[in-house]
Amino acid sequence: MTQTLGAEEHARAREAIMIHVRKVVPYALFTAVGSGIYLITQVFGEVGAEGLSSFQTLLLIKSLFGLWLGVRGFNQKVFGINPWVFKTHTLPFLLVVAIIILSQFMHLHF
Repeated sequence: MTQTLGAEEHARAREAIMIHVRKVVPYALFTAVGSGIYLITQVFGEVGAEGLSSFQTLLLIKSLFGLWLGVRGFNQKVFGINPWVFKTHTLPFLLVVAIIILSQFMHLHF
């Protein structure tokens, strides 16, 4: 957009798009976290005598990352509470990337 619009037009166009993004994305994330909480109860399985399997360990780590993201987003959207420590989007982005990477290793047996 910056190539075809001036600085002022670009700022107005970006804000117009962000108004809609701010309305939709939080509720989509709430749905994702809620469905993730339900799905973990369905796929975690029983803990064997030897302890957690590698699948269960990685699923547990992913669920903790997802719950943290969900609690952070819920506090921001519903209660208007801004994060205390991690105020940028860097950590949430890195957690999402970590969740994706962990998903790739879940079915490996190590």
